[in-house]
Amino acid sequence: MEQNQIQARRLGGLRRFAISITVFNIIGRLLLGFEQSWAQMFAAAITAYVVELGLEWVSARTTGRAPKFRGGFRTLVDYLLPAHIASMAISMLLYSNDRVGPIMFAVIVAIASKSILRLRINGSSRHFFNPSNLGIATTLVVFPWVGIAPPYHFTENLSGIGDWILPVAIALAGTMINSKFTGKMPLILAWLGTFALQAIGRSLVLGTPVVSALGPMTGVAFILFTFYMITDPSTSPLDPRSQVFFGMAVAITYMVLVLSHIVFGLFFALTIVCGLRGIGLYLQAQLARFTQRNVVVSPQPALRTGNKL
Repeated sequence: MEQNQIQARRLGGLRRFAISITVFNIIGRLLLGFEQSWAQMFAAAITAYVVELGLEWVSARTTGRAPKFRGGFRTLVDYLLPAHIASMAISMLLYSNDRVGPIMFAVIVAIASKSILRLRINGSSRHFFNPSNLGIATTLVVFPWVGIAPPYHFTENLSGIGDWILPVAIALAGTMINSKFTGKMPLILAWLGTFALQAIGRSLVLGTPVVSALGPMTGVAFILFTFYMITDPSTSPLDPRSQVFFGMAVAITYMVLVLSHIVFGLFFALTIVCGLRGIGLYLQAQLARFTQRNVVVSPQPALRTGNKL
């Protein structure tokens, strides 16, 4: 697939991700029972825009190029899509009571990580940590009293068939977006399959009730994590086989964290796997550079001249 096609699909996916997660944030606060405030959502979005534009402006000034967000309103909106998605995800998934500061801190970590934690691979610079996930995981460590939004509040005001319609609708929308635009279905299937296997395995080996082990898969937060976070186009593999390993690695790391009695395992597992993948990409690039530098071109054997005796 040509690079232009990949970029077009990525941009199409980002636009639909942004619309979906924004609508869900609004409906969640109006109808579903989200307990985070409107102020936290707007503070997260404004912080993301300011940090993203500020860092890009500094980068452009130091490298003597034009900022990427120049070129009209549409270019500006497209440039801010990743930052907007990260801010919506953080304001929806983190719960800090009525405090706005931890939400803004998480957004700053998320956006800044894209500019600071980067690797140069094949001549291009790229970030390797899932921004919103890293912001959430860092905030959970720095502010121990901050937690993940409890599962009930995503469907608090629903009942009966509504409890089923919402998760199914989110899953269907996520499946459509990831099938058509991001191509991350191998990752999703590997993640879901390995998560289910580790839950059943813990039940068989350790006696954990299988319903409890599989329970997280029924929550809306898990569905959002599956279709809208772990599949981040910029920080997850493109190759289908690598996607499978990536999804399996996150599920296995989650199991290790659960067995170690570490809570919020989903977010820490993805952070660890992204970090290990970044180290692997760095070592791979260094090895390729070292091999290229030390290629020895064998000299052609000298031709003998003269008549045979």
